[in-house]
Amino acid sequence: MASNPHRSGAGGSLYGGAAPYRSREGLSTRNAAGSEEIQLRIDPMHSDLDDEITGLHGQVRQLKNIAQEIGSEAKFQRDFLDELQMTLIRAQAGVKNNIRKLNMSIIRSGNNHIMHVVLFALLVFFVLYIWSKMFKR
Repeated sequence: MASNPHRSGAGGSLYGGAAPYRSREGLSTRNAAGSEEIQLRIDPMHSDLDDEITGLHGQVRQLKNIAQEIGSEAKFQRDFLDELQMTLIRAQAGVKNNIRKLNMSIIRSGNNHIMHVVLFALLVFFVLYIWSKMFKR
């Protein structure tokens, strides 16, 4: 590639600094007369279009397989999240039910639970006081 007929003299390019579209020696682009369209010229001497098409078919097949795998993974993840959400809903219902039962039990037993908590706290402080006196020098 000695010189590129698509470059202007000052080092700039008709493509905004980018190289013209070129995949092989046989393919090149040129601007249409005064428009934004690009024409593609294929040189029949250097064309391996059958190989290109076969390669593209292979790539399309790979992309299709990848898309199918992504779809199956997305379905698996969606099913997993749905199952997790159902488990969470059941757990929330169980906790709510247990809290309701606990509240009913507290109401039935009266206000004695506050006295039990206070007595337990006093017992803990007394044990800590005795323990600190025994091991203090």
